Amino acid sequence: MRLLTLALFCALLAFNAPATAAPAFEARVLGASGGIDESDLTCVLLGRAGTGESIALDAGTVYAGLVRAFGPRAGDVLKHHLHGYFLSHAHLDHVSGLAIVSPDDTPKPVHGLPATVDALRDHLFNGRLWPNFTNEGDKPIGKYTLVRMTPGEAVDVPAAGLRVTAFPLSHGGEAGSTAFLVTADEAAALYLGDTGPDAVEGAGRLANLWDAVAPLVRSGALRAIFIEASYPDPRPDALLFGHLTPKWIAQEIHVLAARVSPDADTQAKALRGLTLVVTHIKPRTEGQGDVRAEIRKQLAPLVARGVKVIVPRSGERLRF
Repeated sequence: MRLLTLALFCALLAFNAPATAAPAFEARVLGASGGIDESDLTCVLLGRAGTGESIALDAGTVYAGLVRAFGPRAGDVLKHHLHGYFLSHAHLDHVSGLAIVSPDDTPKPVHGLPATVDALRDHLFNGRLWPNFTNEGDKPIGKYTLVRMTPGEAVDVPAAGLRVTAFPLSHGGEAGSTAFLVTADEAAALYLGDTGPDAVEGAGRLANLWDAVAPLVRSGALRAIFIEASYPDPRPDALLFGHLTPKWIAQEIHVLAARVSPDADTQAKALRGLTLVVTHIKPRTEGQGDVRAEIRKQLAPLVARGVKVIVPRSGERLRF
């Protein structure tokens, strides 16, 4: 009788337990740092879980990260299972890997906002800094097709089963940057390139982004946010150079929560379902401790509110 009661109790708990959604996405972090290690610069492969097909979000490090993530399969993944690049901006720590792999890559589209694509054409793949592997400009080899995205308009990647929408970000000057909202059926993931906080940059672009994704957070469709923390706190605003720190991440997530709902209970529930993947961490060169651990510790107030914080290393696999 006691065993029967226990079994009924366990069954009741299982019936009332909240369902855990199966992973919709799989990510491979090819590069997690913002410098100075050229083998670990910003790049994330993202695809639908279980398919093995993906896109690259930024391309600072490509092949070195593929080797760490896939071992002897690195070349096969590059040539046959990576179906395009989405570049947040044209700074070298976000595009240099693309240039280096281009001689051995297969034809692919390279997406970005017009300023990013034009900078690649004019200043990287120009036949002087690097051979012109694109389909535009002087003496094009034609391997990469340059695709200029329109903010707020989705681009389909049929081979990966994904849709990608670009949103402009501010990055400490004329360079600008981009966030990419990636959707697969009813699930979504958000990737932010380099960005400064709205209170410092003054353009309100993060607020516009939070307005766009708040309904996805409210419904639980947004599985993860990839966001940068280039430096630990404290860091003077004048020395942010268009980047975030844990303090500013917390403030921006607070803004996002307010966009989700004015109700505190609804905000708390939304935050409990949120995953933050923190990227673009700039390593120290003076041996002053583990900066990743320091940033993770400084994000503890978000963890206390139920946010899952991941500080990945190059080669790491994530499912969400």
